[in-house]
Parts: sequence; structure tokens; C-alpha cells
Amino acid sequence: MMRLTAFFVAVCMVLIAGSFGAALYFVFGLSGAESCLIGVAALTGLALYNMVSIRLRERADVGVQIADLSRGTSDLARQMADLSRRLAAAEVKVGTAVDMAVAAAKPVATEIEELGALLRQLAETVAVHDLALGGELAPPVAASPPTSPVVASSKPLLEPAPIIVRSERIDPPAPPPPPPPPAQSKTDSGRFKGMEHDAIIAMIRGAVEANRLDLYLQPIVTLPQRKVRFYEAMTRLRNADGEILAPADFLPYAEEAGLMPKIDNLMLFRCVQVARRLLAKNREIGMFCNVSAATLTDPEFFPQFSEFMDANRALAPSLVLEFTQAAYRDLGPMENESLAALAGRGFRFSMDNVTDLRLEPRDLGERGFRFLKVPAGLLLDRTGMTVSDIHPADLSGLLARFGLELIGERIESEGVVVDLLDYEVKYGQGFLFSPPRPVRADVLQAIPDRGDTVARDVFPAAEPPKPAPETATPARPASEVRPAGQRATTALGQLARGLAARG
Repeated sequence: MMRLTAFFVAVCMVLIAGSFGAALYFVFGLSGAESCLIGVAALTGLALYNMVSIRLRERADVGVQIADLSRGTSDLARQMADLSRRLAAAEVKVGTAVDMAVAAAKPVATEIEELGALLRQLAETVAVHDLALGGELAPPVAASPPTSPVVASSKPLLEPAPIIVRSERIDPPAPPPPPPPPAQSKTDSGRFKGMEHDAIIAMIRGAVEANRLDLYLQPIVTLPQRKVRFYEAMTRLRNADGEILAPADFLPYAEEAGLMPKIDNLMLFRCVQVARRLLAKNREIGMFCNVSAATLTDPEFFPQFSEFMDANRALAPSLVLEFTQAAYRDLGPMENESLAALAGRGFRFSMDNVTDLRLEPRDLGERGFRFLKVPAGLLLDRTGMTVSDIHPADLSGLLARFGLELIGERIESEGVVVDLLDYEVKYGQGFLFSPPRPVRADVLQAIPDRGDTVARDVFPAAEPPKPAPETATPARPASEVRPAGQRATTALGQLARGLAARG
């Protein structure tokens, strides 16, 4: 149809042009050549006009089609937005339903546990009474040796009544005598090989009471720029001979002896001093300070700890409290309350010593955790032996959704850094960047804050740490001498009260 229309239009244009030329020749008296040229010019003009009109008509059609397509796209976008809102509302409803189900199941689980405990107590009581009844009803075999055959045969006939008629109360059997104290064993391996257990604890207790605790700092850098962003505070203990003991050597014994709250309070006091000196120059520097779970429930030290943290609430954006993964998983109701109290004051938390990647980022984020330190060897384990609910390459993105940052620690080679960058790890820590270095003694003294003290003034030159001599601490008058434990808590209390009065 379109071809017939085009052919008809072409024939009409030829007839019009020919008629126009004939009219010029016969009516106006022009020559034949002139009439032909004018006719051809008229035909060309008509052809051009037809082509332009066709193009304009096609362009208008294309514009209409594009407008229709735009309207369809807008409708599709609105439908997708509506679907997204519905999905978000469904997720919120599902999450709320799950939370309500968990909250409803908790009282039932608690009652079941209490019922199990009562059943165990009942079973133990019944067993005790069974033993008591069995002891009373058993015939006394060797109660009194018979003096004659006649007495031996008449004795059972005269004394059955006390056994059958039971008028007096049955007492439970006497508890067994306590076992003798075990002999002191000696350690077979480790730093204290050959030493007795009590001697090790006594040595560590003496070092803590004598305040032979040194503060070491190791930087945490950004990747790949390697700019120092945080420092992690580490504890080192010096024995009477001046030897440096690593945390892995003395911390298990300190936890057993109940010394961790005192150590945490002393080290936190020093971390605050160092943080104030570092922040005087660079407000972006932060401090990681390790805290034991025992400190959160200690009735003597946690009130001082809480008061001190409340007085230093201004340092909350720069002071991160660090807990191990094992301690986090063993937190009870009291520890969770203490953790919530610190989070309510604005302090952030970090988790280290991660041994597996079975984590709940949502729970960590809701409890105030903002950093997760994972060993580089655990992240880059390509043997498939890593215990995890998610592939390590996706861990950084998952943590970021809940406000947590991933830190790769124990980095010792450049190849590990390259591999961690593929996993989108933004922070790194390890001997490749810097080993832990001791803090200078003058930084830990009660010196007024100065703005010219920066990180390079906190660290000594790159030299091996030397133990501080025993005579470095000045003598104090006898009237001012207090017990060592009281000395630490009093210092914290005085500093907290002074900062509160100043604020």
C-alpha cells in the first residue's frame, strides 16, 4: 500500500510539472528549452517538499513512541518502588515476629532450666534417703560378737522391734572426710617450666602489687595507605629480675588468682593518659584497651571502673574497649548489664582473639561493637578448614551493613597485605608495620597536658625495651603508704572525682 501511494504521488508530481511547463510554452510564449527547465525545477521542488514532509511525519511518530515508552518506564519504576516498600515492610514484620517469638520463648526456657535443676535436686535428695534407709535396714553383721551359741541364737528374737518400729528421725549419712590437699605440681612446659603453681601465682601477684606493669603500644594502620589510625595497648609484666613476661604467659595465672580487675584498672588509667597526650595533636587517633570479662562483675573494682569511665566520657569516640571472642560468648546477665552501661556512655567495643567466623553481626552491632579483629591466617585460609557461616571474602561487606569495621591482625608479609586488599579489609595490624613498643615513662607521669606531645614523643627510639630499675619509684612517707590494691583504686577514684569537679 505504501508503494502504491508513493507511485501515485510521483505520477501526480510529474503531471503537475509537465502541465506547468506546457502552460508556459503555449500560454506565455516561452521557448521549449525554457519551459522544460522550469518544469524540471518544479518537479524537483515538489520531490523535495514530499521528502521533507515524509521525514517530519516519521519524526513525529518516533516522538510519540518515545513518549509512550517513557510513560511505560515510569509506571514500571513506580511499581518497583511499591514492591520494594512492600518487601521492606515484610522484612520488618518478619523480624518483629522473630524477636517476639524469641522473647516469648526465653521465659519458657528459663522455667525449663529451673525445673531441671529442681528435678536434679529431688533426685539427689531421694538418693540420699535411699542410702540412709539401706544403712538402717541392713543387719548389723559385726555389731557385737556372740559370747555363746545360746546368746547368738536368742539375740535376733529379742531385738526385731527397733528395726520395724521407726519412731526416731533418720539422719542422712555423714559426709565423707575432705580429701587431703594435693601436692604442688610443677609446670612442665612454657615460660614457667619447672616452677611450682603457687610460686608462679605468688610471683605474678607480687609484680602486680609492686606495679611492675609496662604499657606497650602497637599501631593499627589503614590499608593500603598505612596511615596510623589506632594504637592497641598491650600489657607486659616484669618479674623481680627484670624479665619481661608476655600476656600469653601470665594472663591465665592472673585470671585464676583474680588479679585481672586490678590489672585492667591500672592499664586503663594509663591508656587514658596516653590517649590524652596523643589527641592533643591529632584528634583522629584512637586507642584500643583490652578488658577482661571478670572486671565487669567484680564488686570492688567495677564501681571504680564505671566512675572513671563516666568521668572520661569525652574520650568515648577515641577509646575502644576490647574483649576476646571467648569472653563475649561466656557473658552472663551481669556482664551484659555492665556492657550496656558502658555502651550507654558512648564507648565502643572491639572483639579480638577470633578463632572461628560463626558470628552474629546484628547482635554485635546492637551491643555497641564497632570493630572485629580477625587473624590474617584465618581470613586467608584456602584449605576449606575455616569454621564459618560466610565466606571470608564477604565478611567485610556483611560487617559494614551493621556498622562494624574489619581489622586484619598478625600481618607479617607484604603478600598477605595484597590478599587482604582483595577481601576489602580496611585496617591492618602486625609486625610488618611495627612491633609493640614500650611507652616512655614520662608520658605516664602526672604531667599537665601539652599540645606539643605527639606519637613520636610517646615512643622511644627503635631499640629493645629495657626493664625499669626497682629503685625508679621514689620513696614515700610511711604515713602515705597504703596497700597496693587500695592504691590503684584510690588513684582512679581521685582522678574521676577531679575530672567530674572540673567538668
